[in-house]
Amino acid sequence: MPLLPSRLTYALARPFLFGLDAETAHEATMGALASMHGTPLAWAWCDKRVADPVTVAGLSFPNRVGLAAGLDKNARCIDALGALGFGFVEVGTVTPKAQPGNPKPRMFRLPRAQALINRLGFNNEGLDAFIANVQRARFRQQPGQPLLLGLNIGKNAATPTERATDDYLAGLAGVYPHADYVTINISSPNTQNLRTLQADAALDALLGALAERRALLAREHATTDAAGRQVLRRVPLFVKIAPDLDEGQVAVIAATLQRYHAADAAADNLGWGLIATNTTLARDRVQGLEHAEETGGLSGAPLLAASNRVITQLRQALGSQFPIIGVGGVLSARDALTKIEAGADLVQIYTGLIYQGPALVREAAIAIRDRKA
Repeated sequence: MPLLPSRLTYALARPFLFGLDAETAHEATMGALASMHGTPLAWAWCDKRVADPVTVAGLSFPNRVGLAAGLDKNARCIDALGALGFGFVEVGTVTPKAQPGNPKPRMFRLPRAQALINRLGFNNEGLDAFIANVQRARFRQQPGQPLLLGLNIGKNAATPTERATDDYLAGLAGVYPHADYVTINISSPNTQNLRTLQADAALDALLGALAERRALLAREHATTDAAGRQVLRRVPLFVKIAPDLDEGQVAVIAATLQRYHAADAAADNLGWGLIATNTTLARDRVQGLEHAEETGGLSGAPLLAASNRVITQLRQALGSQFPIIGVGGVLSARDALTKIEAGADLVQIYTGLIYQGPALVREAAIAIRDRKA
C-alpha cells in the first residue's frame, strides 16, 4: 500500500514537532492548519473520508471516528480538521469569558508511554470569539454528507463552583444555534473542584437547569417547514465524565442521565448522551517516566483500559440505545475497535494524532467499518 500524503507528511514533520516543547508544537500545528487550509498546501494532510454512516442521538454521522475536544479550543480550524477524514469534530472547551489558563509549562509528552500530561486549564478566547470562529467555518457547505460539529462548554476558573450552572447556561445559550451536539465538560482535572459537579445532587441540579434551558432554546431557534409547521431545533447534550470514578459513582451518573434521557424521549426531544472519558489523574501506568509526576490530566495509551472499563459499565447500566462516545487511549485502529467492543457508538481521538499522525483517522474508520466483514 503506497504512503498516503498525510502519513508521509507527518513522518517528515514529527521529528521537528517533537523537538519543540509540547505546547509550542501544538500552537505551531494549529497555526499551520489555520493558515494553509484552502490553499494547495492542504493536500499534505487532507484525506478522503471513509463512508460508514450511522445514526446516534438522532444525528446522522458520516462515520464513527471523531476529534475529541481540546485540540482546537477556539474553533479556529474546524474545516482543516474536518479534512483529515473525521466524521465529526468537537471543539472547545469554551468558557463564557476569555481566560489564560494555568501558568506555563503546562503540557508534557511521555513518549515511552505514548502519553501526554496537560494542565492547560480551559485556556481560551471566550464565548464570543469562539462563536465567531464557528460561524466562519464552511464545512456545512461541502457537497455530500457534511461532518457533524460538537461544541464543548465549561465554566470559568474564577466562577465559584456554586455558581457553575450560570456559566453552563450561558455557554449553552451561546453555542446552541451552531451545534449539532453540545458537550457539558464537568470532568477536566485542571479547573479546581470541577469534578464535584459529577456528584449525585450537583449533577442532578445542573442537568435539570440545562434541560429547562434547552427546552426554551429549542423553541427560540425553531424554524418553519414547507407546510408552515413549527420545527423545534433539538440539540442533544452529551455529558463528559472522568475515568477516575468508582463503580458506584458511575452507576449514579448513569441512573441520573437515564432519567433525564427518558423524560426527553417522552417529550420527543433528542435527549442526552455520555462521553467517556476525560483524562486521568492516575499515574500507575507511567511510574518512573520523565514528567510522570507533573500535575494535570494524563491522556494517551495508559488511559485505554480505564476508559474502556467505564464505557463497559455505562453500556451495561444504560442498555443498548443510550448514546455513548468513547475516548481515551486510541493509538491504533485496534484501540478504536476496543471502544466499540466495550459499548461505544462513536470514537474520538486526540493524543493518538500527536503520536501517530492523521493517517490514524482513516485506519480507525476502516477498521470499525469492516469489523463485521
